Amino acid sequence: MAFALPMYFPPGKAVQGFAEALRAELQNRLPPAWAAHVPLALEWPTDYAAHWLSPSLLLSQSCGYPLTHALRGKVQLLGTFVYAVAGAQGIHCRSQIIRRRDDTRDTLAAFRGSTVAYNGRDSQSGYNALRALIAPLAEHGRFFSDALETGAHLQSIRAVLDGRADIAAIDAVTWALALETEPQWAHALTTWTETAPYPGLPLITAAHTPAEVAAHLQNALHTVATAAPYAATRAPLHIAGFVRTTPEDYAVCRAMEKQAAALGVHQL
Repeated sequence: MAFALPMYFPPGKAVQGFAEALRAELQNRLPPAWAAHVPLALEWPTDYAAHWLSPSLLLSQSCGYPLTHALRGKVQLLGTFVYAVAGAQGIHCRSQIIRRRDDTRDTLAAFRGSTVAYNGRDSQSGYNALRALIAPLAEHGRFFSDALETGAHLQSIRAVLDGRADIAAIDAVTWALALETEPQWAHALTTWTETAPYPGLPLITAAHTPAEVAAHLQNALHTVATAAPYAATRAPLHIAGFVRTTPEDYAVCRAMEKQAAALGVHQL
């Protein structure tokens, strides 16, 4: 079975500690035939699409845009973590728009014709939410003069830092963790506006996972994300809760895409 929490990058010990707590809860809750196959180690996939669509997927974390597009109807949504970081409220997050501190532009309109960095076209936080934000300001379907695909939020941050890009939309949790890992970045970069809210990263399992097993997964996730004995385990990840969400909660992702398209904006 595939067992992963691949979307954020904090120190491995923090993710592994959370996974070990979750594994213990699952082994206590799942039917023996399933508990015996809970992996002993987290998987760190490089091909996210293949990983998410694997018929052996027990648990993983996706992104809202793939959930509503490439994964639509092909996986089961278990729920969404609540994060305690700036830019997050309940299950919802707002992408943090970053620029260099020495850049004097202080309105979004002032960045018309600039270069944007983004992690990938299938990213809700780095692409879709930003596209919806700039769409009302676009001219002839364009706002930026150039768009640099970096492959990861951390690489987008570095692109702004070293001047290859002027602006980027960064997932709120990634930004909080980045500043903890690289505190010097706070002296060179700043957030100065944010996107509209959208649900955070969805937790998923394979489409054919039995309902009983999915319910046990939800209960285990809720316990590790909320119970007092696990407070120190989840604190480094800024996890502050778990909510059982539905695909309808993620309809905002498609709505943002349609909002931008209605204004003639189909790409950054």
